[in-house]
Amino acid sequence: MAAKRRIADLTSGLRWTQPRTMTRHFELRADDDVLATLTWVSMLGSLAKGESDDGCWTFKRGGFIRTHVTVRDCQAQDELGIFRNNTWAGGGTLELPEGARYVANSNFWQTRYDIRTTDEAPVVTFERIGGVMHLRSDVSVHTQAQGMRQLPWLIMLGWYLTVMQHGDAAVVA
Repeated sequence: MAAKRRIADLTSGLRWTQPRTMTRHFELRADDDVLATLTWVSMLGSLAKGESDDGCWTFKRGGFIRTHVTVRDCQAQDELGIFRNNTWAGGGTLELPEGARYVANSNFWQTRYDIRTTDEAPVVTFERIGGVMHLRSDVSVHTQAQGMRQLPWLIMLGWYLTVMQHGDAAVVA
C-alpha cells in the first residue's frame, strides 16, 4: 500500500492541471503524484467535489447578484466556510464559523489569485494561471498556512474560485 501524501505536508512544487480538454476535472500535482482532484458534478452546474488523502469536500456557488460559495465536508451538512463574492474587487471574503476571515483577490489579467489573512499576510497564491486548452496554475503555500487544518480545502476552494472566474470571463467574452 502506498504511503498517503497529504497536501498539508507539502508547501512547494504544487500545480493544478487539467488533464483533459473540455472537462471540468483538475488534479493537484506534486511532481508526478496526484495529491487531490477537483471535479464538477455536471458540466453546467456549480457543484464540485474535491478529494485528497486529507478528506473530501464540496463547493457550490449560490445566489444570483450577490453570489457566494459554500464549503462542506462530504460526510456532513455543516458549512465549513462561506465565500462571499465581491465581483468588482475581483475576489471576496471567506468567513469561517469560528470567526476567522480570509480575503481573496485576483490581478487584472486573472493570472494570479491570492488568499490572504485580513491583515494582508499571504496564505495561498495561485500563479501563472492560464492555458488555452488546459487550465493550469502553480500553487504556493506560505509559511503562516503550514499546519492549518483548513489548508487542503482552502487550496481546493481557491482553485474552484479561479476556475469559476475564468468560466465567467469566457461567457462575457
